[in-house]
Amino acid sequence: MQCPRHPWKTPAVVAVTLAIGLLLAPLAADAQQAGKVWRIGWLVYGSPSPESSLVLDEGLRQGLRDLGYIEGKNIAIEYRYAEGRPERLPGLAADLVRLKVDLIIAPGDMAKVAREATGTIPIVMMSSNDPVRAGYVASLAQPGGNVTGVTFIFDELAGKRLELLKEAVPAITRVAVLWNPTHVDNEFREMQAAARALGIQLQSLELRAPSELDGAIQAASRGRAEALTVAPSRLTAFLRRRIVELAAKARLPVISGWREFAEAGGLLTYGPNRSEGARRAAAYVDKILKGAKPADLPVEQPTRF
Repeated sequence: MQCPRHPWKTPAVVAVTLAIGLLLAPLAADAQQAGKVWRIGWLVYGSPSPESSLVLDEGLRQGLRDLGYIEGKNIAIEYRYAEGRPERLPGLAADLVRLKVDLIIAPGDMAKVAREATGTIPIVMMSSNDPVRAGYVASLAQPGGNVTGVTFIFDELAGKRLELLKEAVPAITRVAVLWNPTHVDNEFREMQAAARALGIQLQSLELRAPSELDGAIQAASRGRAEALTVAPSRLTAFLRRRIVELAAKARLPVISGWREFAEAGGLLTYGPNRSEGARRAAAYVDKILKGAKPADLPVEQPTRF
């Protein structure tokens, strides 16, 4: 019998070679991924100053570190700051898209701006808007697009905060509500229902821009408000120190849903643990960078308060 010209090409050898190749392929891919530096865009309404930062900023950074993502080592973060000027946001989002970042982090309602800039780059939100009503996702269970992440919406807490205020100041009957009507949530509606049950009269103070804040607090004084409750939003969070300062001058105790207001000098806050939520958002970043699609990752709601 004549020996094969190329014995290494026999079916058995080819099968073994193919099997080894299939086993080594994932290892090679993992090694390639391990050496990759991911480029992440971070869209921020405020500024780089510590006074502007929120607890969710550090919460997300800590969450990324816990998962092994170290800035300058395996991730490069492209920060874009609007400095409190919303008109700058579309241009900043477009800049991140031009850079072809692997993923965009969108705190607050930055998800809207980021989503309008790209329908393909994954977006991880940390949203104080209602993401379904705002149109970021089709549903919490099935986002269906390029946006997913965590939401800090928990409507029932708006009424609970009025109850806590009434416990802290039992004689109170008139409360001013500082809220942003362009922010998609049910805070004011929930407060109205709770106020009727508590015998509290609410005074609506709409705030759409920083320039309206002084006038709003003056209106609260003219309306003989005895306290100020602040509906959380990116705008009120950005202005929190000024809000607390003006309210103190008007002798108005302040209550809100985010801990930053208490840290700035407000009377009390009660709301979602946003630092924990931000750490959960880091898990979304990790899953997406490892190949998961935002459309398949359900949006998380708060579980700790």
